[in-house]
Amino acid sequence: MKVLKTLKKHRIPYLFISPFFILFFCFQLIPVVWTFYISFTEWNGLKAPEWVGFDNFSLMFRDYMFKEAFMNTVFYWIVSVIGVIAIALLIAVALKSNHLKCRKAFQTIAFLPYVCASVAMGLIFMMLFDENAGLINEVIVSLGGQRIAWLSSSQYSKIPVVILFIWRSIPWFTIIIYSGLLNISPEYYEAATVDGANVFQQFAKITIPLLKNILFFCALTITIDTWKMFNESMTLAGPGTSNTSLFQLIYENGFQTMKLGYASSLSVVLIFILLIISMIQYKLRKSDEGV
Repeated sequence: MKVLKTLKKHRIPYLFISPFFILFFCFQLIPVVWTFYISFTEWNGLKAPEWVGFDNFSLMFRDYMFKEAFMNTVFYWIVSVIGVIAIALLIAVALKSNHLKCRKAFQTIAFLPYVCASVAMGLIFMMLFDENAGLINEVIVSLGGQRIAWLSSSQYSKIPVVILFIWRSIPWFTIIIYSGLLNISPEYYEAATVDGANVFQQFAKITIPLLKNILFFCALTITIDTWKMFNESMTLAGPGTSNTSLFQLIYENGFQTMKLGYASSLSVVLIFILLIISMIQYKLRKSDEGV
């Protein structure tokens, strides 16, 4: 009612907001509600949905593929948040430095992954990590090591996936962190230099604290991206579900085996996982601000 009164008060035609609500209802609200309904049914997309209650959810927690995909995604999440933020922060600091040589070449190399198609890069990484003729193994052998079965071994199959994801994510988050660095006044560093603080002390006491909000945003965004990971784990598929992501498992159940009810229940669980993680991160951020 307040929205309608505001529209009447400022004489804003309803036509200006109706496209948003139409798109929201058609492409967001209705699909989400439909997914919640389908998660309690058995449906193959052809016959009418058959109500099965919580059977899909009970099956999920007995399904070893779900457990393995869940743990794989947790691994991708933790490693990606740490790896992407750390490397993006170092690159952003280097770009802001006045001592960086070959700046244009460095910028091109740093931002090149952002313009590359993820599937194409997945195929390239598949060749790089090939057990017999891959460049990575050739380098390892030249250094006196043994060839590693990167994509045919369940022990190592997650490593190429997470490396590809980190490599592709770094440019975007470098831009975000770099924009934050540009907003830090040089006076802070000048005062710290006068007080005798070295580069590492300035980084720890000035740069990191003033970038807390941006780093929190990056961590939250990376979290959502990793739990929605699909292209990387799909193109660099290992044996069985050794490096399958949870999002990929949803796709395989929904569009390969046509278990749309079970896939919907996996989607519902994924939604709640993201909500819980986001709430925890937000609470930690608020408590940190309170301190």
